[in-house]
Amino acid sequence: MSDDDTSTIPLAGTASTDDAVAAVKAVSSQIYEFTGVPGKASEPGPGVKACPGKDPEKYFQVYHPWNFAPTSAADNDVAMKHLKEKLNTGGWVLKDEYRDNSPNKNLNLVADNDAKKMSVSIVAYSRRPTPSLGIDVVSGCYQVPDGQTIKHS
Repeated sequence: MSDDDTSTIPLAGTASTDDAVAAVKAVSSQIYEFTGVPGKASEPGPGVKACPGKDPEKYFQVYHPWNFAPTSAADNDVAMKHLKEKLNTGGWVLKDEYRDNSPNKNLNLVADNDAKKMSVSIVAYSRRPTPSLGIDVVSGCYQVPDGQTIKHS
């Protein structure tokens, strides 16, 4: 792996895996609120993985892929509209908005929060029989505090 691959992942500071997982859960909850429509979030919770190109005994990332299914199928596009608005507030910056190459040309949003060292990518699956949003929250690279170990999941 080249240095260029790791330079895009910011350092998020020092934290225990439990604290880092809690921070990612808090961001996922914020994204859920940003949808502005009633719905249900999928389980399970966040996972922990090694940071690319860094010592796996000292550095880790937290990732949280989940799905949001609005109560009403018509609310899927409303949720994306709300997300586009909210992901340009409170430290969030909408970095990209595009339609993917799938047959449905799904709308994708990518946003970063530099203060929180978090990134989110969202895909609107509006043309599925049960419309939903695929949401992936990922942290920057955390360093585990001295004397602690990383709890991988």
